[in-house]
This record gives sequence, structure tokens and C-alpha cells, in this order.
Amino acid sequence: MIQPLAYIHPQAKIADNVVIEPFVTIHKDVEIGEGTWIGSNSVIMDGARIGKNCRIFPGAVVSAPPQDLKYKGEPSTVTIGDNTVIRECVTLNRGTALDKNTTTIGSNCLLMAYVHVAHDCMIGDNVIIANSVQLAGHINVYDYAFIGGGSLVHQFVEIGAHSMISGGSLVRKDVPPFTKAGREPVSYIGINSVGIRRRGFSSEKINEIQEIYRVIFLKKYNITKALDIIEAEFNPTVERDEIINFVQNSQRGIMKGFGI
Repeated sequence: MIQPLAYIHPQAKIADNVVIEPFVTIHKDVEIGEGTWIGSNSVIMDGARIGKNCRIFPGAVVSAPPQDLKYKGEPSTVTIGDNTVIRECVTLNRGTALDKNTTTIGSNCLLMAYVHVAHDCMIGDNVIIANSVQLAGHINVYDYAFIGGGSLVHQFVEIGAHSMISGGSLVRKDVPPFTKAGREPVSYIGINSVGIRRRGFSSEKINEIQEIYRVIFLKKYNITKALDIIEAEFNPTVERDEIINFVQNSQRGIMKGFGI
């Protein structure tokens, strides 16, 4: 269903059962998967790769050129996975040749109204980003993360899987997986026990994660010492190794424990 008041470039690739409402603009180098709905007054620009059964609400701008002075007009993309919802007035900028050359939004995500995702960001699957969150360039947000409304995230920050950031946060440091972050400056305020329990983590696994983060954030060790203790005293598990690898590979450094 394509409304006659929409503009669609004749070379855009539109799959079956796509609904395009009036006053939508779709540029040339665009691909849209089956069953997707594009709301009125949305603009889908060159480089957009949109999956199946997505919903893009009025006023959204997908695959706009990066707001980066180093960008010289090179071809690049925004890729959106299946079943993702992009709410009103969300802006998604495509990648640059100096980094990934693409901005990626995973499957089953929800980006609420007025979210901005800058160039070369990587958003995993099942991520929720609440209203008016602003992501600078080169940010990685891993699966099942939640970012509270009005938060501002510094470029190159990493936000770990299953983490939760409270609304209105200024996120300047990396947020490790399974944690809750809040206060100012953004700090560790516990693990995201409610979220991970909803996703099937056992009480034993939740306790293991909590004990690991007690060593990192509450025992007042430096990071190197804390990781040595974790490797020595905790049996190898997927979650233990994920935490260790995240902290070891952090380029900006991880957030502090509250009061440290």
C-alpha cells in the first residue's frame, strides 16, 4: 500500500506488503523489507537498509548524512534489523569511511521519540532507548540494554548488555554489562537484577554477577587487582568472562562505584 501523495524514487527497493503513508519521502539508494510501515512525513534517505516488519513513525529521518566535519559525502549506510520500532522525530545518521561506514540498529529494538543516533553507532538487539536520548558518534550499545529518557552519551562510550541507565544521565564512561548506572557523575548503583531475572537468569547466576561487581566496585581495589581476584576466585562462566573482557577492553574506562 503506497499512497499517491508519497514520493518514492523509482530505483528504491520496496518489498511486498510495505505500507507507505502520505507525504513520505524515500530516496534512491534505499531498501525496505516486507511488512514494514512508514508513517507520514518520514524521510528515508540514501543508504537506508530497513528490515522486515519495522514501524517508522511520523517525522523520523533515517540515514541522514553525518553531522561530522570529516564526512566528505562518501557512500555509507544505516542498517535497521527486523521488528524494530522507530518513534516520532527520531534521527539516525549514517556511518563514515573513517570508522565502520555504517550505523547499525538491531532487531526488536524500540527507539522512542526524539532519540538521536549519530554516525557509526552500533545498537544491538532488543535495546530500548527512551525519549530524547542523544547518542554521539562511535557508541556501542549491546543487547538488551536500556537507556533512560533524556540521557546524553559521550562519543566512543560502550554500554554493556543487559545494563540499565537511569533517565537524565550524563554518560561519559563505559557502563559494564548487567549493571545499573545513575547519579552524577554516572556511577554503579547495583546490578540490573529485575531485568536479567525477567530474561531467565537464575538466582544463582544473579548472585554470581553481584559478587563479581562487589569486587570491582565496592572493595576499593584498582581495576587490575580486582580482575586478578575475579579470575582467581570465580569459576569461569559466560557471564564472568563477559564482564572481565568488557572491563579489560574499555578504552574510556568504566564508571566509578558510588562514593569512590
